[in-house]
Amino acid sequence: MDGSVATLAPVFAAAFATRNPWTGFLVGMAASLGAGISMGFAEALSDDGVLSGRGRPWIRGGVCGGLTTLGGVGHTLPFLLGNFWVATWIAVAVVALELAVIAWIRNRYMDTPLLGAIFQVVLGGFLVFLVGILIGNL
Repeated sequence: MDGSVATLAPVFAAAFATRNPWTGFLVGMAASLGAGISMGFAEALSDDGVLSGRGRPWIRGGVCGGLTTLGGVGHTLPFLLGNFWVATWIAVAVVALELAVIAWIRNRYMDTPLLGAIFQVVLGGFLVFLVGILIGNL
């Protein structure tokens, strides 16, 4: 959740600050790739997998980094469209889908109760999304 959701703020801040979908796309790609690299290395280097039993570090890092990048790219791609408002509303729909998937994963694989997972993910995602829009409108 961390990396994918964290990319929301820069994407939407850039898009709203400029009202230019291309700028939102460029910032979103930079944020997505940067977050993926950061999260991948952080996960791979966090432990060797022996103490935690979490498996091979470079595989964990690759999966974590790849999925973080994918999440960020998901809500960045709509900004390839030429119309700012169409791109924004499609990106909002993608964000809603991403948050639902993250909540489901937390429930299914991390034993988080579904309502708790929805609350955590949607509240966190909404706050980050709102920060991006608010800063973009300054």
